[in-house]
Amino acid sequence: MARRWNMSHIPDQTGRLAVVTGANSGLGYVTARELARRGARVILACRDKDRGAAAVARLHSELPASEIELRTLDLADLASVRAFADELAATRLDLLINNAGVMALPHRRTADGFEMQFGTNHLGHFALTGLLLPALLATPGARVVTVSSGFHALADVDLTDLNYERNRYRRWIAYARSKSANLLFTHELAARLGGAGSDVLAVAAHPGYADTNLQTAGVRMEGRTRAERYAALGNRLVAQPAEAGALPSLCAATAPGMRPDAFLGPQGGLRGAPAPSFRARRTTDDATSEALWAASEQLTGVTYDFTSPAPA
Repeated sequence: MARRWNMSHIPDQTGRLAVVTGANSGLGYVTARELARRGARVILACRDKDRGAAAVARLHSELPASEIELRTLDLADLASVRAFADELAATRLDLLINNAGVMALPHRRTADGFEMQFGTNHLGHFALTGLLLPALLATPGARVVTVSSGFHALADVDLTDLNYERNRYRRWIAYARSKSANLLFTHELAARLGGAGSDVLAVAAHPGYADTNLQTAGVRMEGRTRAERYAALGNRLVAQPAEAGALPSLCAATAPGMRPDAFLGPQGGLRGAPAPSFRARRTTDDATSEALWAASEQLTGVTYDFTSPAPA
């Protein structure tokens, strides 16, 4: 990886297929755009069909020759996740960018009854990756990039109360736990891929403090106008633009020499070029990652099969 890695270092992606979740805005949009700019066929996996269509139109205006497709995906609904995977029906998949997420929401439940942040940020992506695993296994050099957060350091997963059914809900702790779950998932996925002799690479990234709509979504849902204004002001004064925030994900997805279970973020923590990031030691604990994996398979009903690549 180049010392000051930037978008000019993204290698040619011609002939590759990429799925980017949450690609209608922010980091996901930039990630999809830059992969398409370098020749990849990119599928925008978006919850809102209208916003997704607007993103596709914008991308085509910026990159008229790009291969961009829109598919509907609601990570907070396992039926939608299964429908997306069935509709995709890909026999190969080079890149899966698990980018979509929610942050610090008031207490909500997914369509399947999971706490919204854990259900969307972790369980939705866990199910999606498992359902697309045969296509990934059939593709030499495929990668799964899962977007976590520096906020993961605030809290570990609580294996006794993954869905906040016993304890008082605290939005930032719930967010931190979901982001720790992203890293534990990456750790366990990398180990299982390695154990199966696959060259599919599982890595993680975080954007630092990037200017996206995540910071304002939760307070907007509650009608907290003043808090929304403060969050927006913080974005303008402190955050780096989405173009910079997407760099760790793009680097994790495309840079040569990436190691399994790597975790990239801005070298300054909040801002800067991609570099290996601080990671709480508990997110590489084998016993915890194995227990979370087992719980995730049970909750989603998705069992990973590392022996069955998609038929050609």
